[in-house]
Amino acid sequence: MPSSQPWCHGNITRSKAEDLLSKAARDGSFLIRDSESIPGAYALCVLYQNCVYTYRILPNGDKKLSVQASEGVPIRFFTMLPELVEAYNSPNMGLITHLQYPVQREEEMDDEQEPTNNPPQLPPRNIPAESKESESKTSEQASKSLSDTYLMRLQHMDLSTLSEEHQVAIQEYFRTSICLDAELVQNGKPNLPGLKKLIMAVCKNLNSEISRILPTLEMLHRALDQQLSPGIGPFPKQIFVDSGQSVSCRLEELTKLLYSIEDKAKSSVFESVGYDGGHRKSLIPVVTFEVKQESLGISTKMFLKVDVECGKIYFKKSKDGPEDKYFVHNKILQLVKSQKMHAKLIIVVETEKEKILRKEFVFNDTKKREGFCQLLQQMKNKHSEKPEPDMITVFIGTWNMGNVGPPHNINSWFQCKGQGKTQDDTADHIPHDFYVIGTQEDPQGEREWADTVKSVLRNITNISFKQVAIHTLWSIRIVVLAKPEHENRISHVFSDSVKTGIANTLGNKGAVGVSFMFGGTSFGFVNSHLTSGSEKKLRRNQNYASILRFLNLGDKKLNPFDITHRFTHLFWLGDLNYRVEFPSSEAEYIVTKIKQQQYQELLNKDQLSMERNDRKVFLHFDEEEITFAPTYRFERDTREKYAYTKAKATGTKYNLPSWCDRVLRKSYPLVHVVCQAYGCTNDIMTSDHSPVFASFEVGVTSQFVSKQDPNTASQGGIQIMNCVAILTTKSKTKFFIEFHSSCLEKTMKTSEGENTEQSDGSIKVWFGNQVELTPIISDPEYLLDQHILICVKSTDCDESHGEGCIALRAAQFCYSEFQITLTHHGEKTGTLTGGIQLRTSEGKPTEKLYDFIKIERDDNVPPKGKCGDVSKFSTMQAHDISNPCYVGLSFRSGNVDRGWSYSMPPRNLPSPGQGVKDPKKAPHDFPTRSPTGKACSMGEDEKVSEMFDNPLYGSMVKVHSQAKDPQQTDHLTPTEFTSSKAADGDADRPPVPAPRNRSFTCSENKPHSPTPSTLAPTTNKKPVVPSRSEGGMGQNRPRLPNKSRQEPPTSKHRDYRDNSELPSKHRLPARPGPPQPNKDMHPDVPKPGRPVN
Repeated sequence: MPSSQPWCHGNITRSKAEDLLSKAARDGSFLIRDSESIPGAYALCVLYQNCVYTYRILPNGDKKLSVQASEGVPIRFFTMLPELVEAYNSPNMGLITHLQYPVQREEEMDDEQEPTNNPPQLPPRNIPAESKESESKTSEQASKSLSDTYLMRLQHMDLSTLSEEHQVAIQEYFRTSICLDAELVQNGKPNLPGLKKLIMAVCKNLNSEISRILPTLEMLHRALDQQLSPGIGPFPKQIFVDSGQSVSCRLEELTKLLYSIEDKAKSSVFESVGYDGGHRKSLIPVVTFEVKQESLGISTKMFLKVDVECGKIYFKKSKDGPEDKYFVHNKILQLVKSQKMHAKLIIVVETEKEKILRKEFVFNDTKKREGFCQLLQQMKNKHSEKPEPDMITVFIGTWNMGNVGPPHNINSWFQCKGQGKTQDDTADHIPHDFYVIGTQEDPQGEREWADTVKSVLRNITNISFKQVAIHTLWSIRIVVLAKPEHENRISHVFSDSVKTGIANTLGNKGAVGVSFMFGGTSFGFVNSHLTSGSEKKLRRNQNYASILRFLNLGDKKLNPFDITHRFTHLFWLGDLNYRVEFPSSEAEYIVTKIKQQQYQELLNKDQLSMERNDRKVFLHFDEEEITFAPTYRFERDTREKYAYTKAKATGTKYNLPSWCDRVLRKSYPLVHVVCQAYGCTNDIMTSDHSPVFASFEVGVTSQFVSKQDPNTASQGGIQIMNCVAILTTKSKTKFFIEFHSSCLEKTMKTSEGENTEQSDGSIKVWFGNQVELTPIISDPEYLLDQHILICVKSTDCDESHGEGCIALRAAQFCYSEFQITLTHHGEKTGTLTGGIQLRTSEGKPTEKLYDFIKIERDDNVPPKGKCGDVSKFSTMQAHDISNPCYVGLSFRSGNVDRGWSYSMPPRNLPSPGQGVKDPKKAPHDFPTRSPTGKACSMGEDEKVSEMFDNPLYGSMVKVHSQAKDPQQTDHLTPTEFTSSKAADGDADRPPVPAPRNRSFTCSENKPHSPTPSTLAPTTNKKPVVPSRSEGGMGQNRPRLPNKSRQEPPTSKHRDYRDNSELPSKHRLPARPGPPQPNKDMHPDVPKPGRPVN
């Protein structure tokens, strides 16, 4: 595209084009941009009567251009865009109106650059001048200044070691060719042909030598390749002897080949002699915890010894006492964390006589309890009979190295030790499944840094981690390592980079990314280094938008979606460079607050948090609470002093202490994700940045193979209906919806919707037809873990106007209504509402490893005893493992066909006024279902807590009320529909443990006064069609619980054998009894900008 034309806007977004045309506000205004849907095509945007009409300009096989205009208008072909524009200046050419007023480009306005007396080191950005003469004069001055700078540098260098030929070539380049390169860059051509010519001349002999030795190395590589059989076929054509390749590419090939040869040779030799590299298989050492156990009001010291490798936990009265009392891993049924007492833990075990015991212990502190839970979870995972994992842990690390190599010991970084939310020492030797390390200003080579990291992990874990991927852009690097046992589970590995430096052509700033599939779960990781400077937050926002649009990762079939929608789990890390927005005169005040560990006032002025709250960047991302000091800008070799001033020729520059280094995440709705650690190190001081660490526990799925007979299993189905979109756009076009999912054989589309213009300028689109999606597998074990990606597209240019995601687990039990926020290129573009109903074959989901740990409120704990009714001990909080930061997914409750809520009674059970026909079968409390399909009983009027997983720093309510985006007012509340049959209290019903508590969303509907009701777990996994049963579906239907409620009646002593959360073989039929309200299970979490209902 000819960039010199005023109407040529390059790769601006569709929404940006609409804004520019709206500002022009004249019929016939137009511009041309790059197409978002077809590479190499363009989009002609025309304004008429305050609406934007878009026409695609497509190239044919001869690269001639034509406009897709009205039917019946002859197609005309043009060789150049200016020729096309000139032709359509005439009326009656098939457009809504002829082209009259070109809309000028908006030049990118950079923030002011740092003042300096030195000449610019790199060509300046193209700044619009008042005239062509002044622009040419400025360009010549900049180029001459650049040339003089480098020639002056050469005069101070010793060139005697260089050949005369090379000296002349370098001097000639800096004298003339660099000026020509600078001019080309200013005109949008960043290839630097002069520099390439110089490198080719200098490396002439090297180039020929590479061509000579590469075939030899390739043959050696083939000989060492263990994947080939002894009989090797004909030698393929040489792919390396193309001298037309750049020297850097050929050197890279040479380097990678040499590394590969070395690795393969080592592998072959080590295997032949049985050498394992000097490291045994990872072994987690035995750990003993000192705890207190209360009995009859007397506190007794106890010791819990955990042997992960043997799969046993010992209960000892003294540290060196006998080890005759122990439980093996399959007899440890549940860990229950107390929310009121952060150091208290309940261990539910099964004795040899099949009795269920509930043992309560108090640890020395919360971190010890968390370490114990991690060890027990590692034990359960290690000795699990499942062939594939359903939960893994991921370590994320980011560090701006400050162009200095690492110190000798960086173990604390990988062990999550330092400030903030950190791990206990007892978890030091628990290896993560993946290690993702992002660095900026990294002076080391790829191989050197990767070897350093592998060596550190080998020393900590005794595991030789496998390299999944490594990608570098200048000094920005990302490395992904995995446990060897996961090597065959990883596929579809991609990596890419985006430059956001000067003119978006230099890689000193930008991002690198890696993506891959782990079984059936997609992962994406982005490491970015954004523009520095306290005053340049707008430029950082632009950096983020560019990375979002142009980083090419993940499934290429998901082309309409940016990277925020392509992955089950997306992690964004790096030196984001957002600062604390205080005046420089407040520097000492900031330092004082940091020394006092009073961070909240500073975090309130954190630019990243403010920009997120304003929905300008990282829309629907989530970040764990920050409880550590700012990681920038320290004096090197100490962490006691911030170097917030920097002497410049023009004065003192301030770099106030800030949280520049961050880790954010975004996951699909209703998936398991828990942050276990988030902080920074104290003892790595070679850079002015401290390394930041984070670790996450995430749910994964395997490549599913159904055990059902396809000939007898019923065919599943996904019905999506009554879809209505509200779109913020001025485009005059029709719209349709595309549905994408790995559980579908192909992409499905709706018919065109019916448009209605709204008073606020938005467009309401009604898609009336029901869409039936046929999944490739109907087994609920598979289908409930799947998601449907939704894209609303325009018919005129097939471009997206908004994307979102729906979890099929949300419709596990019945037809449900949803409301999702549509986004495009990181901006909110509208909302989509509709209904979804899921039909699966017979079957039931299995328990997940993350269901092993849950939360209990102490207020609801009945009297202690060795045995009793454990079902009453089950009044624990269910875990909504939805992600409230994901596109505002909402499922609403209301009338008979309007979805469900965690707090709603079932529609097929009698209301309180009607009573229960058979009191023996009457359930005694409300079980609330987790999105994994498990159920645990809940009180009537429970308030939901935001994060209870690792309460090392108390309640997460405060921080999330400030950090969550205000736009996230759409919520999700899962269903509680069950069949009437489920209320029978069958002793053979499946186990119903509840998962751990984590982030949640609450219902948007205002609560009503509480009305008691009852509910029991279901055994029927087929979808339940909403019906108008007499119980609770009429006008007297139970209303949603209110915040205020009466105190629960005093509970009787319990029979722990009767437990709705334990395996069915240990459980007796449910006993009738009153509901057990839960007092403070869910504290209100206020959202910024709107009250909590």
